[in-house]
Amino acid sequence: MEEINLSKRLKEVASLVPVGSKLLDVGSDHAYLPIYLIQQQKIRSAIAGEVVQGPFESALSNVKANHLEGFISVKLANGLDALEITEQVSVITICGMGGRLISSILENGKEKLASITQLILQPNNREEELRNWLVNHQFTIIAEKIIEENGKIYEIMVARPGHSHLNEQEKQFGPFLSLEKSPIFKKKWQKEQRKLLLALDQIPQSYQSEREQLSKKIEMIKEILDES
Repeated sequence: MEEINLSKRLKEVASLVPVGSKLLDVGSDHAYLPIYLIQQQKIRSAIAGEVVQGPFESALSNVKANHLEGFISVKLANGLDALEITEQVSVITICGMGGRLISSILENGKEKLASITQLILQPNNREEELRNWLVNHQFTIIAEKIIEENGKIYEIMVARPGHSHLNEQEKQFGPFLSLEKSPIFKKKWQKEQRKLLLALDQIPQSYQSEREQLSKKIEMIKEILDES
């Protein structure tokens, strides 16, 4: 058995998984995260879900190579179809996908979320859409992280069942990230501001509604950066 060497991004996700959990990892990326968590004796068992045949077979192979067949079940399934309600999973991780796709996965399997105590989500984009979905479906964000790895910036959010409200600024920038305003947070939004200003220059004056929409977002970014 070889200890899995996770990326910085997935190590951060792993650090947020509660000890003793039963995990469903959706889009499991070769089952690296569940294997690591079992090796660290942090979780009791896991389901690794994959929708694509190649990564599914790779996950099976990795679990077998680490002699963890008794702890990790690998399933070829789309999203939360990998989960049977009787399996008593308490935590779901979904990492490395767009925020819109993660929202869609949760929406399509929302009847299976009743027993879930925690969602740990790492969207690659459209984080505000995911936060909006969580709020609209009675989840409250209890923690957020922002990290940089290999020149890319990633946001991670942890949510649990419960009513919450986020204003537009909190949906866009994160209720915790917008308070902390870390150097990585500032770097991300300074880069986004420059990109949007360039895009605004390319939009003809006649496209008034598009210009207004873009200008509004640029102003929101300016306000959050000016507050820091």
